[in-house]
Amino acid sequence: MNKKALLESALFVSDKPLSLAKLADITGLPQDEIKPLLEKIKVEHEKDEKGMDLVETPEGYEFRIKPQYRDKIVKLAPMADLSEGLLRTLALAVALKPPVKQSSIVRYQGNKAYSYIEQLEKKGLIKTEKFSRTKVIKLTEEFEKYFGKSVDELKRILEVKA
Repeated sequence: MNKKALLESALFVSDKPLSLAKLADITGLPQDEIKPLLEKIKVEHEKDEKGMDLVETPEGYEFRIKPQYRDKIVKLAPMADLSEGLLRTLALAVALKPPVKQSSIVRYQGNKAYSYIEQLEKKGLIKTEKFSRTKVIKLTEEFEKYFGKSVDELKRILEVKA
């Protein structure tokens, strides 16, 4: 069995990033043998004829649509890996002009916001920093890569629609 092809298949069908440990379980390979295979896959997908990139996130590895194709296919599965609650939390983080106090988001969403913020931080889309008795939420560079838009562009879009 082709282990590289198996890795690609697992990454393609997974709805969330896969850790090295999970990839090792799937392939039966030790983690130190998986890393070079992932690097090969990444290099192969950097070519122009490929529509996806292999990305390493804090949660693991996943395929992402290249930014130049995102606008054309977004209607097929817009942010499929983010729940409605996570999207609302991110929307508040943008709309309330980052950096945003965690307490402001909790005021709008209630206590479930704590869980959403934790999940978004694990995904690398936001980072939190201690600020007095609350936390301050900042959007990350990963956020911009994921959505293909900068925070400033999103603020302009929100201002136009308001």
